[in-house]
Amino acid sequence: MEHNPGKYRTDLWIDWCPGCGNFGILASEIKALEELNLEPSKIAIVSGIGCSAKIIHYINANGVHSLHGRAIPFAIGIKLVRPDLTVIVNGGDGDLLGIGAGHFVALGRRNLQMTIILHDNRVYGLTKGQAAPTLPLGVKTKALAIPNIYTDINPIALAISSGYTFVARAYAFDSEHLKEIIKKAIMHRGVSLVDVLQPCVTFNDIHTADYFKKKIYKLEDEGWDPVVRDPKDIEEKALNAIRKSFEEEKIPVGIFYENSLLPTYEERLKNVIKSYPSISPGTTKIEVNGKSIFDRKLFESVFSDFIIDTE
Repeated sequence: MEHNPGKYRTDLWIDWCPGCGNFGILASEIKALEELNLEPSKIAIVSGIGCSAKIIHYINANGVHSLHGRAIPFAIGIKLVRPDLTVIVNGGDGDLLGIGAGHFVALGRRNLQMTIILHDNRVYGLTKGQAAPTLPLGVKTKALAIPNIYTDINPIALAISSGYTFVARAYAFDSEHLKEIIKKAIMHRGVSLVDVLQPCVTFNDIHTADYFKKKIYKLEDEGWDPVVRDPKDIEEKALNAIRKSFEEEKIPVGIFYENSLLPTYEERLKNVIKSYPSISPGTTKIEVNGKSIFDRKLFESVFSDFIIDTE
């Protein structure tokens, strides 16, 4: 990527390997933020550990470089206390689907409004190319002594079955297409996943740019309709999307599944705690001159539905 600091790009030099797919993801993500005209101070980007995690240093926004596999719970905390922020998680296939798999599944059940951008290169690039959870069974990349003995996770199928309401796949080197999908994912009302196929030029000599160039096709070119318009269509749409995601000879990219009919986690919380999100730790003063302002009156306004009067 050209070193061109701007509103959404920091002045830090990028130290990914030349030709890494992360460059395409970074360029597309920055362009999506630009075109959505989101204020950098209103964006929070969270990452875990891995090559992908460095992306927060290159985007001019609030950023948290968190623990391995824990980017999603960090992001959930940020979103709950600051629901006005646009929250994006960037993580690798090892980070999000290995040590972080439980958090990935739990987020789908919540349908919190945030976007997960999965950097899917099928290896642990930062630690010299071990098999990541998305590397297919029997594939031997250059860093493996023997072919992979694990079966692979299908991120699209896992996300849909976990409850994600916007699920898409894109390719890192088709920047314009990836940018448009990221924009739609950010604007979606609910939790969204963008599984981004990306070559690892250093450690994955199987799934290269030439490999993807020969196999990828776009769902929209064959008239695929991912949108759920009626609750009775949810099962059929979800099952069709999962079946489509298992195609191997040709790899579909685009939006597999989109369901805006389910309430978000924020809306579900508001039904239980009436004052949410108007009163939250992220936007409310908690002390003045060293004294807590959380007095009985405020306590009763927040928890009025749960107070048991014994008198």
